[in-house]
Amino acid sequence: MIDVSIIIVNYNVKDYLLQCLRSLYEIDTSIRKEIIVVDNNSSDGSVAFLRQQFQEVHWIELNENIGYGKANNLGLAQAQGRYTLFLNPDTIVGRDVLQTMTSFLDADADVGIAGCKVLNPDGSFQVACRRGLPTPWASFCKLFGLQSIFPNSRLFAQYNMTYLPIDATYPVDALIGAFMMGPTAQMQELGGFDPAFFMYGEDIDLCYRVQLAGRRVMYVHTTNIIHYKGESTKRSSMNEVRVFYDAMEIFAKKHFGGSQLFLAFLRLGIVARSIMARLQRKKRELFVWLADMIAVNGVLLFATSVRFQSPFGFPEYAYPIVPIALTIISTLSLISVGEYVEYRPTMRRSAVGLLVTFFMLSSLTYFFKDFGFSRGVLLMTIGFSVVMFALTRGIAALTDRASAARTRRVLLVGINESTAKIIDELDRAERRGTEIVGVVATQPFSDQTFSGSPILGEASYLSRILDVTGAQEVILTDQDMPREKAMELMIACSAFRARFHLAHDYDDIVTARIINDVAGEEPTVSVPPLLRFRNRVAKRIVDVIVSTVVLTLGLPVLILRSKKRHQWWNVFQGSASLVGLVPDGYSRSSGKPGLTGLAQVSRNTNLSVSTIQQLNDYYVQEYTLALDVEIILKQLFRRSRA
Repeated sequence: MIDVSIIIVNYNVKDYLLQCLRSLYEIDTSIRKEIIVVDNNSSDGSVAFLRQQFQEVHWIELNENIGYGKANNLGLAQAQGRYTLFLNPDTIVGRDVLQTMTSFLDADADVGIAGCKVLNPDGSFQVACRRGLPTPWASFCKLFGLQSIFPNSRLFAQYNMTYLPIDATYPVDALIGAFMMGPTAQMQELGGFDPAFFMYGEDIDLCYRVQLAGRRVMYVHTTNIIHYKGESTKRSSMNEVRVFYDAMEIFAKKHFGGSQLFLAFLRLGIVARSIMARLQRKKRELFVWLADMIAVNGVLLFATSVRFQSPFGFPEYAYPIVPIALTIISTLSLISVGEYVEYRPTMRRSAVGLLVTFFMLSSLTYFFKDFGFSRGVLLMTIGFSVVMFALTRGIAALTDRASAARTRRVLLVGINESTAKIIDELDRAERRGTEIVGVVATQPFSDQTFSGSPILGEASYLSRILDVTGAQEVILTDQDMPREKAMELMIACSAFRARFHLAHDYDDIVTARIINDVAGEEPTVSVPPLLRFRNRVAKRIVDVIVSTVVLTLGLPVLILRSKKRHQWWNVFQGSASLVGLVPDGYSRSSGKPGLTGLAQVSRNTNLSVSTIQQLNDYYVQEYTLALDVEIILKQLFRRSRA
């Protein structure tokens, strides 16, 4: 008779799975076990690599990633042991773990599922291995940091139960999915994991259903495993924060009757985490913007003092309207030229942005004459702001140089001869200043290393690899990669401050770095104009304004033309644009379907697919707001002639 059926779901972590399987075969041999590995369509050749080394393992290969819970259920259906252990592949199991847990379950028939102490690789305790239910209050305390502030409080630390001792055995509400062991018959009777959960939340749900069935969930402190947390998610394109909160929403709807309070907390948590992540990645740009706004308002006070002998020399009604207006208009003007959001802040663009600010403010004083206090103050404000902005960018440049003096972390994308040569050149020319963190494959791979560097995964989840490694530079070496694909990768990773270079040798990298340092732009891989922040915002504003006017003032006409009404609604909600692309069956990284476009203004209504593709490509690559205006005028002129 088999004592324990060990079910492991693997996804792209063959190196960790190798360690895990080795540790399982080194444990107490008195425990009779079977090991079932379900591979969720890994792209790293896990099964081919490990099958020959572990022939006793029962391998189940899937041709798609069906999620953690469903994959475990496939293994559970074949389990023959008295107990079933759900085990993560990124774990190392101690020699006494199975013996200790089997003896514990044998001694207490009321236990439905149990977990052991889980440690991080550095030996610290992993708090997620025993948890409370994610009730609205527990979730609120977790999301808003009350648990971190009061870790020993039973009131505020319910989610991770940090108020309970680590070295004691006691009932808990939930365990971590990395290690959960219970009677096989009961697991099968409960149906295993709920397949509605793709990943995350399924462990809490199973533990809760065990309790509803009248059995206890126990945390056992007398044995432990090591867990390299989150290795599978690091090697996928999955947004684990989003997936986690989606799982919690499923749990809330299933067990708490869809509590609106709970769902509101979850959605708030998603928004808060997303905003914080974006701000963290843009902290340099935020620092520059904050310094710029302090400088421009400080210069305004100085200029007012010079002109009116008082920093608040304007009439009383001008405050705080003038500083707020100056901040908003200067921010929008600087964004309109690409500062803060598209490129690294530079003196050239900031000077242009301040010039736009001057003309905007000068124009407004003609409409709001009560605020036209002094053209001299405005000129001094803009003039001295140029000097202050130069100082701000100088400090930012010094910071960049100090950062560059430290080790530069580099990723290479592509497994080819160019990659090997660049690795060799970087190693020789920049041995002290550069760390090659790894290689990213652009095709299926089976080896773990290439030219002495680890292969970290496929290019399809490059953004996740960047997030984990913190690489500052990405070198695309695959000569067969279409430029469109290179741009897609760059766009997908735009949230990170990594520099991208399309390079086939070391000289290309040096050239690209110099141009980037001087101009703040990447010469080899550029973002299409249609995806630049200022163009997207301006285009969206025009779409919303025009579609709103048409859907309100033009509604009587649209009622009679239901197809047109639907199209204008698509423009309003953002799935289409006033001017855009004509569907041609080709997937692009930018551009929406348009009510009109380059193809529609042609007098020839029977354009070939190839011609439409070329017109769409031109629109994406050469886009400007002026081009949109010209297309609209041409369309109107053509209709008037018709």
